Amino acid sequence: MSADTVGAGILQLATVVLLLALLYRPLGDGIAHVYTSAKDWRVERGMYRLVGVAPESEQTWQAYARSVLAFSAVGVVFVYALQRFQAVLPYSLGLPAVPEGLAFNTAVSFVTNTNWQSYSPELTLGYTVQLAGLAVQNFVSAAVGIAVAVALVRGFARSGSATIGNFWVDLTRGVTRLLLPLSVVAAAALLVAGVVQNFNGFTEVGTVTGGTQLIPGGPAASQEAIKELGTNGGGFFNANSAHPFENPAPWSSVLEVLLLLAIPVALPRAFGRMVGDNRQGYAILAVMGTIALASIAAVTWLESLGLGTAPQLAGSAMEGKEVRFGIWGSTLFAGATTLTSTGAVNSMHDSYTALGGMVPMINMMLGEIAPGGVGSGLYGMLVLAVIAVFVGGLLVGRTPEYLGKKIGPTQIKLASLYILVTPALVLAGTALSFGIPAIRSDIESTSIWNPGVHGLSEVLYAFTSAANNNGSAFAGLTADTPWFNTALGVAMVLGRFIPIVLVLALAGSLAEQKPVPATAGTLPTYRPQFVGLLGVVAVVITALTYFPVLTLGPLAEGLV
Repeated sequence: MSADTVGAGILQLATVVLLLALLYRPLGDGIAHVYTSAKDWRVERGMYRLVGVAPESEQTWQAYARSVLAFSAVGVVFVYALQRFQAVLPYSLGLPAVPEGLAFNTAVSFVTNTNWQSYSPELTLGYTVQLAGLAVQNFVSAAVGIAVAVALVRGFARSGSATIGNFWVDLTRGVTRLLLPLSVVAAAALLVAGVVQNFNGFTEVGTVTGGTQLIPGGPAASQEAIKELGTNGGGFFNANSAHPFENPAPWSSVLEVLLLLAIPVALPRAFGRMVGDNRQGYAILAVMGTIALASIAAVTWLESLGLGTAPQLAGSAMEGKEVRFGIWGSTLFAGATTLTSTGAVNSMHDSYTALGGMVPMINMMLGEIAPGGVGSGLYGMLVLAVIAVFVGGLLVGRTPEYLGKKIGPTQIKLASLYILVTPALVLAGTALSFGIPAIRSDIESTSIWNPGVHGLSEVLYAFTSAANNNGSAFAGLTADTPWFNTALGVAMVLGRFIPIVLVLALAGSLAEQKPVPATAGTLPTYRPQFVGLLGVVAVVITALTYFPVLTLGPLAEGLV
């Protein structure tokens, strides 16, 4: 690899890091203000009256959880119905109704902020479903994640409180004050980059060979903006951010990476402001940043080595990668989208080298905490911080405390269940796919394009992506089948809402406590020692959980 290529790649990464550093304080402070302001906007008051909500009335964690679940259930029904009635909707482009199984999978996918797509969007969904169904969920599912994170932060910040906020207020403010304004700016920038925005349907054009081809159009820029800002990931076109209509140039690719990282990176600042100690936010950000840089460096190095017979013969591992992005631009995007819960891709992860493709998989197995999805990254890292404080307390023989709150049996049980849910879904789904003879025979004959060890990796990646609400895929797997539509849909639902309920229960248990004063034996949770402990806890939990199955898939393939 030439020095110019390496230099350009480093410049891309440095640009993203610099811009994120510049956004960290103003965006983080702005997010904190959104959720602590005592004033409601006029449009927000109108929305509260419409749904019958008293904004000044706060909720217990149980009521907050019921609101999240009810709102999300209505979203699933609505998006499912839109797809089933697509044939009679305006701007359907003549496309038929989406089949039942695929409609269920897609509805669940977008409501859970997963955005897994077992279909080709431009050939399956018309503009009404894209805009009224999927784009709306891109906004509100992201706002749900942020709301849950804010509720947990309130649990740490409050003293002797029976409530953790009002879900409907948090949801509304997340959309009106944060996601919508930022999306307008982002969409304008993407339009300048050349991302399409029209309602032209399919345009017939002549080819250089004298034939004709149908070129799809559509309102892509507006959906692309919230797709990245909300760490959603669902592409308007089948090739996602590898499509030139969604991501035309290297600089637009860097912009999209910036957009998908901006809010998750700024949330630790909001956390620090809301608990009254900015150092706590810096500590969380340090762990996130260290893991993220190590991951991006690892996947870039492995792909640059071009291990394997085919890459060695070709001179580089460029299969599945766009020439306009190259290896560095592709791996930066792959790392960023799997370190968050975005799932967008500008290259095909299935075409990565065996060990290179393992890194995005591990990013998701970590729980997407570096910096994670909008909201889910922060609350995932805070749950791990609770575990780390408990481990630290055991080491020094002290009752563990975090931000003045005692970490007792209740908190540890909730945190432990949180970190067990996703691995259970991933490993159970993968095991059932190969353990039940009828299902194994079906997927091996209809779904897996690459048999053997890599086929196992494709299925493992699919369940890892679904249960962690990421949405990216090893694209060699055909997932539009009754088994995968159902199993992955269930993994998405349980992987999203069981952790959310556990996080809200943790928030309620913490909010009820009165903070205890720090003493000489209190573990400082803003110093480098704690940052290192938290990072080790995050990595060790993942290693102990997933290492055996990784040895059967990508490690076995990459080390032969």
